[in-house]
Amino acid sequence: MARSLALVAILLLGLAAAASASDAPFVVAHKKVSLSRPKPGVERVAVSLDLYNQGSATAYDVTINDDSWPAEAFELITGEKSKTLERLDPGSTVSHTFVLETKTQGRFQGSPAVIKYRVPTKTALQAYSTPIFPLDILAERPPEKKFEWRLVAKYGSLVSVVSFVGVFIYLVASPSKSSSKASKKRR
Repeated sequence: MARSLALVAILLLGLAAAASASDAPFVVAHKKVSLSRPKPGVERVAVSLDLYNQGSATAYDVTINDDSWPAEAFELITGEKSKTLERLDPGSTVSHTFVLETKTQGRFQGSPAVIKYRVPTKTALQAYSTPIFPLDILAERPPEKKFEWRLVAKYGSLVSVVSFVGVFIYLVASPSKSSSKASKKRR
């Protein structure tokens, strides 16, 4: 009897721990970077951080901080590298974007952004965003091969007419197989 009561007590404690753990925010952060060249010798880096609260409770005093961009290599053009939100409700999404400009050539490896938030029953918690791939800033890139639809629009009909005429001439000029078989039988 004492053993079954101990098992029931352990089971109840496990269920209570699971219930309290599931009643918490679960912040997921995704960091994206895109490069653009507005003019030669200058490259812009657009950084976007998307936060998702996948948990079942609200996260309070959410702070996003992305200090992985050194000031000697990157200049802030628009936005801020850090942002504070009052709250992040369960199931909600928040995006934070800023743009940097660089004139320094080289390879850059950025680190994940740091996200701190508070839960009413606990002290401050911390999460990290996804890391980014290494960036080749101002690297020589081969031009992209793009399919030219305007060439299809301009010359497509001409190519199709020439193809049809070529196929027609081939069919008329080539001997038919049935007539060659009949000539072999007569011999």
